[in-house]
Amino acid sequence: MLKQHKELSMSVRRTIENNEKARIRPSKTYQTIVAVAWGHHELNFIEKDVRNYITREVHNVSELEDVREFGKFLADARSRAACEYFGDVISFDTTCNTNRYNLVCGSFVGVNHHG
Repeated sequence: MLKQHKELSMSVRRTIENNEKARIRPSKTYQTIVAVAWGHHELNFIEKDVRNYITREVHNVSELEDVREFGKFLADARSRAACEYFGDVISFDTTCNTNRYNLVCGSFVGVNHHG
């Protein structure tokens, strides 16, 4: 079980991603993969590797998509032109996060050429 020998196959990755979208717990996902493989000894990874994959890959992709979509919403042509002409600045702070509903609370702070 050396680190360089631990590898999730493409089918295992897709199973993890699909189960995460369906909000199935990582422990249940791992148990399913173990059952399909006919036991722990047939796998070259552990449950912690499944959790790490979810944290690193699945959540990271969804966060990047959220940022991209937010940027499309905020930066229309008029806003970009005003920013280029006046040098306006908008700060969006999302340090406050609610775990219960997984909603991000953000505040907008704007500074324009008038000070």
